[in-house]
Amino acid sequence: MDRSSRNRLTERLLSQFAGDTLFDAIARAVCRAGCLPRKEFYEAWEVARRVRRRFRGRRVVDLACGHGLLAQILLLLDDSSPGALAVDQRIPKSAATLEASLCVDWPRLQGRISYIKTDLRDVPLHCDDLIVSAHACGGLTDLILERAVEVGACVAVLPCCHDLKHSDLGGLEGWLDGSMAIDATRVARLRIQGYRVFTQVIPSDITPKNRLLMAEPECIQNDLLHKQT
Repeated sequence: MDRSSRNRLTERLLSQFAGDTLFDAIARAVCRAGCLPRKEFYEAWEVARRVRRRFRGRRVVDLACGHGLLAQILLLLDDSSPGALAVDQRIPKSAATLEASLCVDWPRLQGRISYIKTDLRDVPLHCDDLIVSAHACGGLTDLILERAVEVGACVAVLPCCHDLKHSDLGGLEGWLDGSMAIDATRVARLRIQGYRVFTQVIPSDITPKNRLLMAEPECIQNDLLHKQT
């Protein structure tokens, strides 16, 4: 199966996900909904499972959320999160179809995800949030990082559509290709702002824009070390 395809997952592909894993169960719910591009499903799954290895609990805030699948998978992977906000200026009508399909198999999701149509600058955020975004285009990734830093929240982004004309390349374009220079500069900026940064990649056969950036305030890590001693 081509995991990078933009074709929708539909019921005719149910047989491809016959296993008894959480991944297969989510995939079957997505197939029954019949509204999500295959690529978006795989991106959301690969991002969510890496994020949950690093960050547990917290209210999930999925910015530039699209269908909101990333937020829902994060709740399924860690039920200790109280709920999620899924925020975008335009939320597709089929997001409700996808949510309903997932709630059939996981009734505990019912009522725990709030969809909000608004500018990302206007959504209230808190220091104990987990702010995430998969493929917020261009400068939206920088805005999401800025919003996280404003409140001192944990954040995870999968950047895409790098704007080489208007983004900060950090003077690295002589050594690195433009998109890599932008992401490296984002890491450096977060470190200067007091964040501990973790970098990973998701499989490149899903998307070539596969660099996952995760970060938490240094004070959180220091608090954990203090409690352990």
